[in-house]
Amino acid sequence: MIEAEWWEYDDAAEMAEAVGGDAAFVIESALDARGDAIVALPGGRTPAAALQHMAKTRLKWRNVTIVPTDDRLVAVDHEASNVRQLAGLFLPLGARVVPLTAGSLAPEAAGKAADARLQDLHWPLDLVWLGMGIDGHTASIFPGKDLEAALSGPQRAVGVTPSPLPADAPFARVTLTAHAIQSARAVMVSITGAQKRKVLEQALEEGAGSALPIGRVLAAADLAIDIHWAP
Repeated sequence: MIEAEWWEYDDAAEMAEAVGGDAAFVIESALDARGDAIVALPGGRTPAAALQHMAKTRLKWRNVTIVPTDDRLVAVDHEASNVRQLAGLFLPLGARVVPLTAGSLAPEAAGKAADARLQDLHWPLDLVWLGMGIDGHTASIFPGKDLEAALSGPQRAVGVTPSPLPADAPFARVTLTAHAIQSARAVMVSITGAQKRKVLEQALEEGAGSALPIGRVLAAADLAIDIHWAP
């Protein structure tokens, strides 16, 4: 069973403040230890409030590099772009925000381009902050035909096409791989709702044998996972 510590909150607002504070603390610790920090952050609606709390923290943001955990293959100014959201919050603070996607490439080519771009960054990541979908996907590591490439490949990023495409975001994507996530110095997961909690508990119990992507991603991590949950 995967080693995990649960942090429970009364509501999503309380969780957002705590998660934003925890992420900022990890960054501050990395800055104190090494003089710089590199983190992978989620985009989308669920983590938005926590990201805003994090952005209010006084840090040496000019020494911080941020990459999305995943992104849709859309223009960087598209409303569905995760890097657009992250850049809007953190570029004004002086942080470096590195996109995973660029141009209108097909998924396989986009993944190769992202992997090449990530080679130039300082590794390992100091923090990977993950969410999870009700189907057990995390970042954009979805069940389906691209699952094994994202779980088992040596790359740090790959292109994927979820099947079926999510109705609320029907786009191919680029995602960090399990290899990139598992090498991080710290990994945390934030989710809301009883149904997602049930799915995550199942994935944690099943571990490497799970059919749920998040179970297989977290099973090979060499550190305890912090899980933040609110109803």
